[in-house]
Amino acid sequence: MSDSGDREGAPQLRRSLGTLDLVLMSVAAIISFRWLSIAAQLGPSSLTLWVLGMLTFFVPSALTVLELSSRLPGEGGIYIWCKAAFGDLHAFVVGWSYWVSNLVFFPSLLLFIAGVLLYVRGGSSLALADSPLYNGGVCLGVLWFATLLNVLGLNRAKWLQNVGGMATWMAGVSIFGGGALAWHELGSATAFTRTALLPDFTSLGTLASFAAMALAYVGLELGPILGGEIRNPRPTIARAVLIACLVVPLLYVAGTAALLVALPAAEINLISGIPQSLNAVGARLGMPAFGALTAALVALSQVGTLGAWVAGTARLPFLFGLDRYLPRRVGAVHPRFGSPYMALFVQGGITTLILLAALSGSAIHEAFLVLIDMSIILGFIPLIYMFAALPVLRGRAGGIAAAGSPLPSGSWGCWLVAASGIAVTLLGAVVAMIPPTQSANPALIALKVVGGSALLTSIGLAFFFRGRLAAKRVLAG
Repeated sequence: MSDSGDREGAPQLRRSLGTLDLVLMSVAAIISFRWLSIAAQLGPSSLTLWVLGMLTFFVPSALTVLELSSRLPGEGGIYIWCKAAFGDLHAFVVGWSYWVSNLVFFPSLLLFIAGVLLYVRGGSSLALADSPLYNGGVCLGVLWFATLLNVLGLNRAKWLQNVGGMATWMAGVSIFGGGALAWHELGSATAFTRTALLPDFTSLGTLASFAAMALAYVGLELGPILGGEIRNPRPTIARAVLIACLVVPLLYVAGTAALLVALPAAEINLISGIPQSLNAVGARLGMPAFGALTAALVALSQVGTLGAWVAGTARLPFLFGLDRYLPRRVGAVHPRFGSPYMALFVQGGITTLILLAALSGSAIHEAFLVLIDMSIILGFIPLIYMFAALPVLRGRAGGIAAAGSPLPSGSWGCWLVAASGIAVTLLGAVVAMIPPTQSANPALIALKVVGGSALLTSIGLAFFFRGRLAAKRVLAG
């Protein structure tokens, strides 16, 4: 594939995304309210960790995406950036790992959506939180709704992520407003002292939480993957990235603070912490519908998040099909809707299998943790490559910055940005391999996380070398 992402004679996808679409997609893709519950369990020190994650990972990500998307704006984004920097094998490893990390991320996001939806009705419905039948039914329904909508074309599917992006804003305002109201009327359930705000970096739990919270900022690179479907991609991507840099950290810090105001950290549930906290606020203030309304907004926002990632990541197996690493059929474009429909069906089918496997042998809570850790381990590979590609491609350009890049000319700034991003990413990968101490069977969890990640990566390499061998036979034959 050329650096621009174009292939002579290959099926072309339609340019359906404008500036507003990409902004809402970026907000929907990055903001995942499940991270608020994860962060809030750490207490007030999580607010400090959000800021550190922003400075050491989110800002370097933004600078990297702005430079690379301006230099190489074609369909595939991180895939073509790494292909230009490191070659075909490395590009495939990047694209495959990015895609597969999202295949295991989707079920964890779906489980969060299912858990939050229970709070819309409340009451006896909450007893279904640990039901594999309920969780499986809701998760599969939401997954295939988003998948089939994308099969109908990005011009239709973008409305799911647009609505999700708007719901994210509304849910953020509701969460922050609920916390502020609880503070004013009832006082804070958590003491925000100077000591409490200081993280204990000697604790493995703190490092693990920081890694997970840094991962919550991942998503700026998603939009450029659809570079061939964005109208006027260079300025559109730049505007979306800059707006996300202003909005995302604010929502994460304010949302976590609001949860801690409503409930003590020890009482916040990992999956349903947001509706749980706001239900408590509503009950104490005589507003029982408050928690249910916020739960509905959070669930809708996360459905939008799912829609954004389903759309973006499906472009990678589509490109693998065009490059003959996967069967050519996977690179087919629907003749009527102009969508990579076979890649979407393959992606949906594999996600279904992973979800069912996760629910079949674990409690819901444990499955949630295993899927998060697998997504961290698999996701660190493309992120490290992305950061490394920044100084490599800048160096090949003679140190000249890409048009519109905020990084100064020369190489020192690129190396500093890359080093910060890589260091945080590696930390996330290491701590994700360590099973939680409270687990009844930590060895089994470690085997699931590390073994599952290694197996999925090996499958990808087998496809790559099989495709290479087939190509050599064609040339020889």
